[in-house]
Amino acid sequence: MDLLKYFINLSMNELFKKQVFEIINIIPKGRVTSYGAIAKAVGFPNHSRHVGNALRNYKEDFPAHRVCNSSGFITASCLEKFTKKLNKEGIQVEGNRIKNFKKIFWNLLEEI
Repeated sequence: MDLLKYFINLSMNELFKKQVFEIINIIPKGRVTSYGAIAKAVGFPNHSRHVGNALRNYKEDFPAHRVCNSSGFITASCLEKFTKKLNKEGIQVEGNRIKNFKKIFWNLLEEI
């Protein structure tokens, strides 16, 4: 890979992460969204895994607990911590699935 392509890919990756974090920061309390919905909102509808990868090193006060898969399952390795945070916001979790997922689902593209 030549140097120019490397820097273009690096800057796109950073831009992607920045946009992902900005969206997650505006998810309302008591609502959740999916990796795929975020990927679609930033213009990369087939990159939901990249959204998950971007969240690997989130800060403790970052609302990563409001992001799940498209079926309402919490797929993060910190299920217990996320469940507690969701419960504090009035969101019920059974096992690793968000109850009433479709009802509390927040889609940026439909709600702006």
